[in-house]
Amino acid sequence: MKRLAFLFVLFLPLYCVAQTVTIKKVALAGDKIIVQYELDDSNPNNEYMMNLYASKDNYTVAMTKVKGDVGPEIKPGTIKTIEWNFKEELGSYDGEIALEVRGKVFIMFAKLQGFSVEKSYKRGKTYPLDWKPGNNNPIHIELFKGSERIVGELNHPNNGSYLLTMPAHAKPGNDYRIRLTDSKRPDEVIYTGFFKVTPKLPVVLKGVLGVAVIGGVLAAVSGGGGGGGTGPVETSATQPNPPTVSSLGN
Repeated sequence: MKRLAFLFVLFLPLYCVAQTVTIKKVALAGDKIIVQYELDDSNPNNEYMMNLYASKDNYTVAMTKVKGDVGPEIKPGTIKTIEWNFKEELGSYDGEIALEVRGKVFIMFAKLQGFSVEKSYKRGKTYPLDWKPGNNNPIHIELFKGSERIVGELNHPNNGSYLLTMPAHAKPGNDYRIRLTDSKRPDEVIYTGFFKVTPKLPVVLKGVLGVAVIGGVLAAVSGGGGGGGTGPVETSATQPNPPTVSSLGN
């Protein structure tokens, strides 16, 4: 890139009169652009959906190579940071570019409660899935292994509870996760972190039980004496002087 010009505007809904936003700093760090902003709200419990947009596509699609205080459930605070890997997002783009940070009050359609990705889940067993509903839209509840959909229920009532059965045929692995989707707003999606699914009985224990059963059969055939068996026991703030970055390499 030869030159980048940055223009940052933060939009919030007009009815949110108690909120103010201020862009504090924009900096270039190698292949990344760091944006710091302040989001002030008289109600610290409000949450926002924050996204970064670029003029390259006329601010149509939110940037995806971002991390930090971006996406859903962003709470008010004095130092909020968005880190954008513009090289990875834009590739060999050459020219000027303007950026926008847009935000709106965000109400999660469902907020998971008490689900732990640290524990192992056994296939063939049923587990309660609980969440706090944010609206009345039915939701889709789906279990994935990597990118493969294993099982799911569509249009489940958004009532805050569901009994999830880990399929008995599921392959053991630590790349499982659950996806919740608002049926009427398919762009609103929640993923759990990855968790592990294991056999109902450990493989080693299965092997031990198999040997015990075979031994019992042999004893019976040989006519051994009696013995016991064994069993498995929108307002806005604009940066006043957008910085210009010159002579960037590709």
